[in-house]
Amino acid sequence: MQKILIVEDDAKIAEHLYREVKKYGYEVSTVKDFSALMNEFHSIKPHLVLLDINLPSYDGFYWCRQIRQVSTCPVIFISARTGEMDQVMALENGGDDFITKPFSPEIVMAKIRSQLRRAYGEYASMSKERVVEQAGLQLYLERLEIHYKGQKISITKNEADIIESLMERFPRVAGREALLEKIWDDQTFVDENTLNVNITRVRKKLAEIGIKDAIETVRGVGYRLHTTWESVE
Repeated sequence: MQKILIVEDDAKIAEHLYREVKKYGYEVSTVKDFSALMNEFHSIKPHLVLLDINLPSYDGFYWCRQIRQVSTCPVIFISARTGEMDQVMALENGGDDFITKPFSPEIVMAKIRSQLRRAYGEYASMSKERVVEQAGLQLYLERLEIHYKGQKISITKNEADIIESLMERFPRVAGREALLEKIWDDQTFVDENTLNVNITRVRKKLAEIGIKDAIETVRGVGYRLHTTWESVE
């Protein structure tokens, strides 16, 4: 059963959406603690998110960016905002579709079914899952996972972007500027430290599955992948 997560702070609208979506056989959850939204997201692992823009503490644009760090599941914004810029912002921050309030239940369900088909159903089956491989190390881009010798570990979207770049450039150097552009992710500014932090995280993730010293720092230029794990097989 496919799981839908509703992120809506208006209790009446959340309940209305819950009843409508549940009626069509989906497993539905609504967020209660908006400060712990990502904890609920990781616990539920939804196939699709219905996301309001005006939320306590952080807005829906922020939470969509957080979701995109760990998942490619469809996100449909539902908001009373009707301006073109709001819809542009929703898409630019990682959303897949936008529904304005007041909404028609039929439109909501049609858009949910459409996005689920594209992500997991008949349309998704028309294209193969994207997997990048280098010497037995596999990067599953849609799953945000790396696999090696029967082990697998979850990674963030930024980490996946870096690993993908290093693999595609192998054995050449991946330049710092190109990597910074790759992990820009709609942020207003990404500095050098952002890249350094993410490279450190990638090294730690690789070490967790037994791959060490695989990323060389080329001073003043960027980073290069070395298939060090081949020598220990």
